[in-house]
Amino acid sequence: MYILISNKRIISFLPSATEILYELGVDSQIIGVTHECNYPLQAKTKPRVINSAFDGSTMSSKEIDDKIVELFRNGQNIYIINDDVLKESRPDIIIAQGICEVCSPFTKEINRAISVLGYDPEVIILDPHNISDILDNISQIAQKIEKIKEGQELVTTLEDRIHKIKKITEVKKVEKLPRILCLEWIDPFFTAGHWVPEMVEIAGGINGLSKSKEQSRRASIEEIKKLDPNKIVLMPCGFNIDRTIKEYKNNTTLNKNQEWNNLRAIKNNELYVVDAGSYFSKPGPRTITGIEILAKIISPNEFEHITIPENSYSKVIIDDLSK
Repeated sequence: MYILISNKRIISFLPSATEILYELGVDSQIIGVTHECNYPLQAKTKPRVINSAFDGSTMSSKEIDDKIVELFRNGQNIYIINDDVLKESRPDIIIAQGICEVCSPFTKEINRAISVLGYDPEVIILDPHNISDILDNISQIAQKIEKIKEGQELVTTLEDRIHKIKKITEVKKVEKLPRILCLEWIDPFFTAGHWVPEMVEIAGGINGLSKSKEQSRRASIEEIKKLDPNKIVLMPCGFNIDRTIKEYKNNTTLNKNQEWNNLRAIKNNELYVVDAGSYFSKPGPRTITGIEILAKIISPNEFEHITIPENSYSKVIIDDLSK
């Protein structure tokens, strides 16, 4: 029989927090999640307290961006709370985020949830901007749910994996490191910010156009041309590999753009896509897997010994896109 140290009922407004809770072994205490909480698979069976205001699953990057801009302009919600599920759940703890009001439920949804409940549950706000913050968030959650030992063990394991990468990359000379461009959105271009620049640096690359802890931001083709990266990694927020490749292939304004095609990385067939939704967009334990994936992309020979999940990244063969 599963014995609870704490019987606190938990709602997660953040997919990465849901992953952390499962890693810490308190899945039976999770009584509500969002529509984006899909890992591990068991999380999909939990009641959905939050849903998206629109179905972006079949929309292009441009269409999603336009829709979000429209919702903001009209003062409408991006996320919808299921009042009935929320009231029935009666949570003791709500875990949410303070990073981005587009990526996951934000301040407005938290205030709305408290108003619906009619009482004040404990609210844990996670606001990670780099790898250290992500590890601290694990410890923070572990302490709140009385799983301190499990939290320490998980953080130690993740730190050991980071150290194994650093042992190889930290001895390299800076001038010999490849310039890496990570794009968090394709149309329009958004640089990958927050923890991604540090992930690139740990993995042995020079991150282009954004710095660690900075927010994602729009980028121009002129900036990208000036950087002229050695490798480009496409990681649209929440997308998997198949969706990203389809997006790129169908975006003729990009893949038929001469300025884009003249970039060093494109001419040298150094364009990659990753499973962003699993290993890059969500600041949880699998972010460390994301570092390992980047290490394989940046220095495949040096990191041949590292095992990463199947279908976690793919090299895009430019010539194949015209077929």
